[in-house]
Amino acid sequence: MFSKLKLFTGNANVALATEVAAFAGIPLSDADVFKFSNDDTFVKINDNVRGSDVFIIQPTCYPVNDNMMELLIMIDALRRASASRINCVIPYYGYARSDKKDQPRVPITAKLVADLITVAGADRVITVDLHADQIQGFFNLPVDNLFSLPIFIRHIKSLGLDVNDIVVVSPDSGGANRARQFAKRLNCALAIGDKRRIGNNNNSEVLHIIGEVKDKIAIIFDDIIDTGGSMIQIAGKLKSEGTKHIYACCAHGVLSNNAVEKLEKSPIDKLFITNTIPLSEEKKGCDKVVQLSIAELLSLAIKKVHLEESLSILFK
Repeated sequence: MFSKLKLFTGNANVALATEVAAFAGIPLSDADVFKFSNDDTFVKINDNVRGSDVFIIQPTCYPVNDNMMELLIMIDALRRASASRINCVIPYYGYARSDKKDQPRVPITAKLVADLITVAGADRVITVDLHADQIQGFFNLPVDNLFSLPIFIRHIKSLGLDVNDIVVVSPDSGGANRARQFAKRLNCALAIGDKRRIGNNNNSEVLHIIGEVKDKIAIIFDDIIDTGGSMIQIAGKLKSEGTKHIYACCAHGVLSNNAVEKLEKSPIDKLFITNTIPLSEEKKGCDKVVQLSIAELLSLAIKKVHLEESLSILFK
């Protein structure tokens, strides 16, 4: 049934790819992916893939451009090796926040990346929690955007918290729909941060919390935590308004610069993230960071795509 299914990975997140392969019961196929001394990326596919349904597991996380080039070159190598279908499993889609022209003379890099992946020869993309839904439309090929929401719901329920005490908080109005779905699944209240820009730069300030949070257990829900500035700022506002405990859930834990250091000093009790992006040993050492696995979700999606089955069950 799965004799023609092949799994490959670059260097972006080998641990996740290995875990996905274990859940799927299909070993990772062999490929050499490395850099020459002149910084050129080289790929050689060591397994026969002629007529195979191939899945490349490669998030385009830090170093973004290196991981992106690995993905593109792997697609090209597999296409030239006569793979029947090339599916790109991109748990974290780099450049996703450059999804629109929001100021003069700037690119829409998320669209450019979609074009690069398409032209390289991909047939399908599977991703997790795209920053903006419209990115699916940037591709002229099928895109399956999976959600980490069920994983977070299951984990929050396992903590044994009283849903009557919980309020799900969106950091801003832009993420309100995402947070509303979370609150609906938990059957709890919703609050939204009123965030305003300061001056002409990209800094912002949370002025108000819209919703009742006093004596509540707040769960801040967002798709990405990068430097952690906005997340920690809204956590501080929640604390000043009398919340009992503060948790945060983010699909993609970029945690750049000194984000972990800021998190440790913040009022956030725990930050739950998935393993779409690998964590360094330093970040793993932070007691506040809890990483949940999406490997089973991805393995199920891969098998269903291979068998041409519906993915609807994965959204429940």
